Amino acid sequence: MKRFPILSLGATAMLLVMSLGSCAGMSARDKNTAVGAGIGAVGGAVLTGGSTAGTVGGAAVGGIIGHEIKK
Repeated sequence: MKRFPILSLGATAMLLVMSLGSCAGMSARDKNTAVGAGIGAVGGAVLTGGSTAGTVGGAAVGGIIGHEIKK
């Protein structure tokens, strides 16, 4: 049973490294869109108590706002 937390921590770290590497070729607008979607998803989840609709809606709104920043 002690192996599961270690494996999940390793998998999470590997996923984080891979996701950071995927942003290398993005434009500033693409990065703003991704950051806005991430922040919107977290905000939507917090405001709606973790509902799926709130998380997806927050990600959509945050992505749109992030895309439109510094247009």
